This record gives sequence, structure tokens and C-alpha cells, in this order.
Amino acid sequence: MGKVISIHSFRGGTGKSNLTANLSATLAARGYRVGVFDTDVASPGIHVLFGINDVPASASLNAYFWGNCSIQDAAVDVMPALEGAGVPVSASGALYLVPASIETGEIARILHDGYDVGLLNDGILGLMDHYDLDFVFVDTHPGVNEETLLSIAISEVTIIILRPDQQDLQGTAVTIELARQLECKNLQLIVNKAHRNADHAVMKASVEQKLGAPVIEVIALSDDMVQFGSGGVYCMRFPDHDYSQAVGRVADCLVAAGTASQLSDRRVS
Repeated sequence: MGKVISIHSFRGGTGKSNLTANLSATLAARGYRVGVFDTDVASPGIHVLFGINDVPASASLNAYFWGNCSIQDAAVDVMPALEGAGVPVSASGALYLVPASIETGEIARILHDGYDVGLLNDGILGLMDHYDLDFVFVDTHPGVNEETLLSIAISEVTIIILRPDQQDLQGTAVTIELARQLECKNLQLIVNKAHRNADHAVMKASVEQKLGAPVIEVIALSDDMVQFGSGGVYCMRFPDHDYSQAVGRVADCLVAAGTASQLSDRRVS
């Protein structure tokens, strides 16, 4: 059985969806079988990173919640987008995205009615079983709400993304406390968009001391990433870039720190 990993942030703009896309693609390229759920239903967008410009309402996470399609019908195989990027990709790898609808009526409906997190749990387990997935990433909605907290509660690992500023630090502290009340099993932090000239080791130690949770990576703000403008999966286009190398180290942590203890030996040597 694979592992469910929620990726969350207290505020928008932290680079959460970009990290989710790049991390999932990095693992898939290495030969793991990966699923991604876009539960940021109020402002979906991770599909754009995978080259999907249109998400039909009839085959989306929303349609699955309303009982209009199966979770398998809502999943899109985005592996061809990785294979076309020119980076060596293991033949055993797989990457499936369950996108949220971008239609305004669907967004309004789910904001008004919410969704049954039990169905999300069932969908995650169903997709994992159907495609024999090693990892499932849940890209959550920023902030604190019932659905996001319940998504965290059903995950084996929760990664919280924050920027090195006081608003993010304070908001992340609140999120961490709530996650611990939910008995979050494995909570880890990533500091993103750090100044390139800052002492990242000092920053890591400071955030860990203030928040009482491990920081697995400090990622520098990249002008190249800004110019790229979410034009795809950055790590697949520029695998030697500092950002891509940092994402690779996060992938190493997830595999090495017991997150993948029950996974099949698919990784590319």
C-alpha cells in the first residue's frame, strides 16, 4: 500500500502547487507510481503545470464528489507530458492527476455545499488500489478550514510550505497546533522562496526552534522560476537547476525516512 501525503500552506502564494507538481513528477520519473489530487477546489490550477488547459466538469474531482463519475474516470494520465520534456523517465513510473473543475458554477457549488471528506478518502484509496500507486499527493486549499484539516487527518505525512516571513510563521504555528490536535502522524516543513543570500542553515534552525517541527529543505527564491511563470513542470525542463536539485532532495527524504518503507523497488539507480 502506498503513502498519502498532504501538501499544505497557511497562505496562498507559497509555491505549494508548484512544489506538489514538481515533487510528484520527480518521483514518477524515478520509477515510482504517483497520484495527485487537486483539492484546492476554490482556486484549482495544478492541472496547468501538467499541460492540461481544460478540465471537463463531467470528469473531475467535483464530478466524483457528486457521484457523476468514478475516481478512475476523473484521473488523467499526465506521464506523456513528462516523457515529452526530454528528461530520462523510468518505464515503470506513472503519474495520474485528479483535477478540480475550473467551471465557475462548480466552484460556487462546492464552496457552498462543501464535500464529504469520506468520499475523498475513498477516492484516494480507490485510485491507489486501481493503479497500484506508491505515493498519493493531496494539494490542499490554503488556510484553515474543515475540509483541509480532514484531508490532513487522513494523510500519513503532512508537508507544510511556508515563506520566511512573520505572517507565514504565525499562521503556520496555528496550523501545526491544529494538525497535532488531529494526531497528525508525520509533520514536516519546507521553507520556500528564501533569499538566496540568506544563511539557510541558520534559517532552518530558527524555524525549527520557533515552530517545533523539522524543516526538511530550505528552497531559495528563483528568478528563473518566476520568469518560467508556471509554464510546465520545471524540474522536467531544467533538471540541473538549484530548484530541481532541492526538490530532488525532498523526494529523497520522503523515500529514505520511512515514507516509502513498503514500496516496491522501482527507483531508477
